Amino acid sequence: MEKAWIALLSLMLVLVPLRFDGVSAKPVKTNVALWNAVKPLETTVSFLNSGAHPDDERSDFLAYLSRGLGVKTSSLIANRGEGGQNEIGDELDNALGIIRSREMIEAAKITGVKAYHLSETTSDPIYDFGFSKTPEETLEKWGEQLTYERLIRFIRTYQPDILMPSFQNDDTQHGHHRTMTILSERAFKDAADPAIFPQQLKQGLSVWQVKKLYVPVSSADQAATSIEIGKYDPIYGMTYPQLGEQSRYLHKSQGMGSDIPAEPRQIHLDLKQSAVNIKKNKDLFAGVPYNFTEWAGKLPPSASRLKEELTDIQRKLDAVIAAYPNEKRVFSKSQTALTHLRNIRAQVKKAKLSTALKNDLLHKLSLKEEQLQAVSYVSSGLDVQATADSRILTRGQKTKVTITLKNNGKQTLKKVTAAVNVPKGWRAKTTSKSGSLAPNKAAKITYQVKVPEDASYYQAYDGPTITANITYEYGSTKTSILEELDGTIAVLPDVALSLSPEDIVVNTADVKEEIPVTVSLKNYSQGNASAKVALNISKNWKVHPKKTTVSFNEKLEEKQVTFTLTPPKTIQNGDYQIKASATVHGKTFKSTIQEISYDHIGTFYYQYPAAIDTAAFELLMPASLKVGYIDSGFDKVADYLSNAGLAITKLTPADLAEADLSQYDTIVTGIRAYLSREDLKANNARLLQYVENGGHLVVQYHKPGDGWDAMTTAPYPLTLGNPSIRWRVTDEKAAVNVLKPESPLFNYPNKITAADWENWVQERGLYFPMKWDPSFETFISMADPNEAPFDGGILLAKYGKGTYLYTNLVLYRQIQGQVPGGYRIMTNLISYGSK
Repeated sequence: MEKAWIALLSLMLVLVPLRFDGVSAKPVKTNVALWNAVKPLETTVSFLNSGAHPDDERSDFLAYLSRGLGVKTSSLIANRGEGGQNEIGDELDNALGIIRSREMIEAAKITGVKAYHLSETTSDPIYDFGFSKTPEETLEKWGEQLTYERLIRFIRTYQPDILMPSFQNDDTQHGHHRTMTILSERAFKDAADPAIFPQQLKQGLSVWQVKKLYVPVSSADQAATSIEIGKYDPIYGMTYPQLGEQSRYLHKSQGMGSDIPAEPRQIHLDLKQSAVNIKKNKDLFAGVPYNFTEWAGKLPPSASRLKEELTDIQRKLDAVIAAYPNEKRVFSKSQTALTHLRNIRAQVKKAKLSTALKNDLLHKLSLKEEQLQAVSYVSSGLDVQATADSRILTRGQKTKVTITLKNNGKQTLKKVTAAVNVPKGWRAKTTSKSGSLAPNKAAKITYQVKVPEDASYYQAYDGPTITANITYEYGSTKTSILEELDGTIAVLPDVALSLSPEDIVVNTADVKEEIPVTVSLKNYSQGNASAKVALNISKNWKVHPKKTTVSFNEKLEEKQVTFTLTPPKTIQNGDYQIKASATVHGKTFKSTIQEISYDHIGTFYYQYPAAIDTAAFELLMPASLKVGYIDSGFDKVADYLSNAGLAITKLTPADLAEADLSQYDTIVTGIRAYLSREDLKANNARLLQYVENGGHLVVQYHKPGDGWDAMTTAPYPLTLGNPSIRWRVTDEKAAVNVLKPESPLFNYPNKITAADWENWVQERGLYFPMKWDPSFETFISMADPNEAPFDGGILLAKYGKGTYLYTNLVLYRQIQGQVPGGYRIMTNLISYGSK
């Protein structure tokens, strides 16, 4: 994936022909991968940007630091973005978190930034539970001690010189953003205090004093320093903000990235805390040694020999950079520098220096050794391809890993070998031996890998399952580099079960005698397999057949079986669960494997229990109501309502353009449908004509930028709330005041009571309308604690012979979360006027 983006960046030289100063950018012959490797040798500074969600990173500034200056730059993000919205599919919650995590990792490769997360698993407390307006709520749900311990641990491990949270701590910001800023500011001193989380020191970590902490501000008059970052870089053929936007395009699920002109841009930074003497120097790096020459100046007079060595190694590092783009010279000089640097590190270990200074130096030398080995590898011309015969593995399986090495360089590499790294308990054997690899020669190393019977199953946030450690020598210098295998290597259950429908509603007003359930099985094991499939039902339920058997002839084969459920006629309101299991090779499996695959991130897997959540409650609906649904691809409301018994037809682009819409009593738009359905925007006038002729249109929530025109999308002016932080109710328990309880909206076909507003998930509503035409009626009001209420959660207007209803309530989350009130309220909104 990274190599593909390097190729793309090279092509972009043609796409940005002008610098922002108007000077023609002459095409230059570039080797992007080599430059990305050598540039970091220029400085020893490390920089950490902290944030709450994937896409919180300050991409433009980080691109300037990493690609422009060579600063070792990373982003530390708290959660995985599970509570966000999805603009490329219908994945939500943990599945969306997996997408957003991978998007951030891929985006970071563009800017040369390393992405990290505090959240470690899909069941982690540091979870994106939705928009929060306060850090107090955030820390209560995340766990303050847990979150802070992980932050301190990371700082002590990564050891940044400069720390910059992405956002200010003020009430215009998301509570998650504010939380990370508050904790980052507190950690500035605490990471250096041995009394804070002392168990970390017993585990081998050392205290670490961050040198400076900055926070971005909006203008120069608020800033301690302002930096011009809009410079054109001929290596990348664009400015650093443009490079940052290329990375933001990788956040596709959030609709990020934009085409921006090449023009000046400044970032303004307020210095919040400093542990170094900067006097009146406003430079970003003032007080922080920028390279080994400056580190030499910090040594005591007694270490004169070491001073000379540090100054000399920086000259050698600069010589490596100066040799670019000549790969042969870069390689030769990097080998010399690497040998010298290792000698210096041995000297520092023996030197009589203060503990803090010695730790600092050893850390910087270790990082530079890692960078020099990367330079050696890239400039060597050694091409490595590492693949496994099977990317999907099961317990007890064997597979072959093949590593192909080809020397495309101009020098012979000696003792070339590749060692396969596997998890503890696995076996990896090879008969291959190390040897020399002359220019234009290739070698193939194979390993037989055995997965143990008790191997852990794949977890999406773990590191790669199998890696290859590539080593070679040139002269007396040894280089070692870690390479990942192509694709995602995952240990999965022998068979996975997916159930349809995913959730069931049992309508206590009309209990069905038969509820069909389809179980789809996928065989992940090798060869033939026979699976005995069963549903585990609640007491007094019935299922037919009780068990059934399916046979597989090959790996990845899929089969389906159908069961019929019969709930008890006297079923009580409440929640039930139907579990599925399959017994294969004498072992029972009970998991669904959701395969998440997109071109921009690759393929990953989310494992969770194979079960159908079932909710039993009364849901009344007009017997003959016919509903057309304009599916946005961002929700599953149409499917869930269909499964509950409503007659729903999904409308195609052809339907919107040509069909007789009057056949539908009601038409509903999916959430944010004006963003994803160009045909909806193109045929909006037909929808308004449908309303004018007597139809009922229900429009679910949109963001202001979703192709929504405040003056023309609705039949009367309707402006959606912006900025979003001000126009939402995030407390899912917020009191709801029904303004017109006599309205059919709350009485037909279901009597809406206080119980229907209970047990909501994540939030009440998003992007409440901020302004609307007097033709609209209002029906409810609600507010977050200590805030003025919004009364635009349901807006209804007569238009011609019909009615137009807009709601920004997050009913889709309630319906997909099996909240009875969500179903009942949505059914009433859809049924308006049908009585």
